[in-house]
Amino acid sequence: MKGRLARLRELMAQRGFDALLVGSPVEDIFKTYGANRRYLSGFTGSTGWLLISQGEAYIAVDFRYWEQAQQEASDFTLFPAQGPIDNWFPQLVAKADLGGKRLGYEPHGITVATLSALKKALGAVPQAQRPLLVPAPPLVEELRAIKEPEELEKIAKAAELADEVFWEVVQELKPGWTEAQLAWAIEVRAREKGAEGLSFPTIVAAGPWGALPHAYPRKEKVIEEGEPIVIDMGVRVDGYCSDLTRTVVLGRADSQWREIYDIVLAAQLTAEALIRPGMRGEEAHALAHNVIAEAGYGDRFGHGLGHGLGLLVHESPRLAPRSQDLLRPGMVVTVEPGIYIPGLGGVRIEDMVVIQGEGVQVLSRAPKVLEL
Repeated sequence: MKGRLARLRELMAQRGFDALLVGSPVEDIFKTYGANRRYLSGFTGSTGWLLISQGEAYIAVDFRYWEQAQQEASDFTLFPAQGPIDNWFPQLVAKADLGGKRLGYEPHGITVATLSALKKALGAVPQAQRPLLVPAPPLVEELRAIKEPEELEKIAKAAELADEVFWEVVQELKPGWTEAQLAWAIEVRAREKGAEGLSFPTIVAAGPWGALPHAYPRKEKVIEEGEPIVIDMGVRVDGYCSDLTRTVVLGRADSQWREIYDIVLAAQLTAEALIRPGMRGEEAHALAHNVIAEAGYGDRFGHGLGHGLGLLVHESPRLAPRSQDLLRPGMVVTVEPGIYIPGLGGVRIEDMVVIQGEGVQVLSRAPKVLEL
């Protein structure tokens, strides 16, 4: 963690910030808003704040998390944060000696109510000790985008586990299962095999429902032979996410779906073969989109090719039209083209890949077979 703090402090100095406030404005039981806090401190609790200056690093937690923070965030000085923000934040600011300095906060991860409370609390701080509270760019996300070797190991384990869970469960799939049953079987198997949880609620979309890229599994929908089933799933291992999509058919697929599947697969394989470090996100997206457009389905691929992932399932960079995000070695991204036809269904195939010096390393190994 000390290396991460050092890199953050370098970024803060470059961008003109004397200190940075990192936290979550709500009880974060789903680990959505606390990723930056966990990345910098190792603290896995569902609420708490970090205050990081060039010389100090504080973690402010209430009684419930005091012992946990002592164990997990040993590089940080603990500060008691009992009750509303105005009960303790002025004392923390005074202790950190931030008078007249620029204190950044994360505008993308804070509610209006919490920001108002922070400003009100600062109003109680004597003028000489009061910092200037200003919105900061996504400094921590910038660090998180490039994974350390230890992070890559955890992500690879999560990808491997997702592969195993997917393949085991779909081989047991039979006509008569509902979408919800299939989603539940995936979650149960993931837990049985050691996952700490899912990366996100599993998507299972059979038949026409597959035209919705982010469909939810229906408890009343019985899966039938011959219809495409989009399955998008992921598991967490040591805090890190995986993300995997395959499209399968029970029994025989008709010629239309075999053709569409082959187009999507060709688009994905083309992108995986040609993505290079130094590309912009929009260039990577175009590699797959061009294949689909040339086949006549360009208007049916309406989302981006992929996204970064790590502690969260959606992180920087974005592989999408107009994305200027620069692909760099050490980034982990998804490659997930799709074709979606309202009233008929959809096909999406998704792998996780690591950007390397000459291209990408594909982490996802689950078989890409249409017919089961």
